[in-house]
Amino acid sequence: MKQDKIIEFENRIGYQFDNLDLLATALTHSSYSNEKNLKKYESNERLEFLGDAVLELVSSESIFRSNPSLPEGDLTRIRASYVCEPTLALCARELELGKYLFLGKGEDMTGGRERDSVLSDAMEATIGAVYLDGGFARAKEYVEEFVLKDIEKKKLFYDSKTFLQEIVQGRHQHLKYVLLEETGPDHNKSFQVEVQIDGEGIAVGTGRTKKKAEQAAAYQAILAMEP
Repeated sequence: MKQDKIIEFENRIGYQFDNLDLLATALTHSSYSNEKNLKKYESNERLEFLGDAVLELVSSESIFRSNPSLPEGDLTRIRASYVCEPTLALCARELELGKYLFLGKGEDMTGGRERDSVLSDAMEATIGAVYLDGGFARAKEYVEEFVLKDIEKKKLFYDSKTFLQEIVQGRHQHLKYVLLEETGPDHNKSFQVEVQIDGEGIAVGTGRTKKKAEQAAAYQAILAMEP
């Protein structure tokens, strides 16, 4: 079962590992290794450390080449928005990475598969695994495909409430978020929120917190308002 899960994710990313144990480790959260009495280094924390460095270098080069006249301070701010936890978690969700992770029962029951910190760390760990298995060139391809591709749209998602507020203010309209539904136990809540502009429902979003549901709703509203 575990092997099937690993191979399914391998097929999902379109990269065949020479050493599949690296991918298995990248998908193993510390809560799982603790529960199974594995060694601490058998979780994905070391690969996350390495993947973070690879991601920073690849994204730095991309930003540097794409913005030939920007000063260092601006380049640094752009990179920070690329490698931050919300952006990486969004990249992980697009890969459905959460469903392939090996989590401890407690972490799993409390929503770890959708937690930004868990997803972003695992995303970096998979980068580290690809780097160790295939070298820098393959890791660069992986980052470009699953992190940097459509990065502006990904940045729009996690900052969607700010963008939507600017759009609405520019049109002198009134923006409101309305909680439609709250379901699930306290440790695993789900919220559904509607964006209303001048009293009219524009889009609906869901999330594990009201803030994330509002963010998802704002993103859908922006897409709906695009010409």
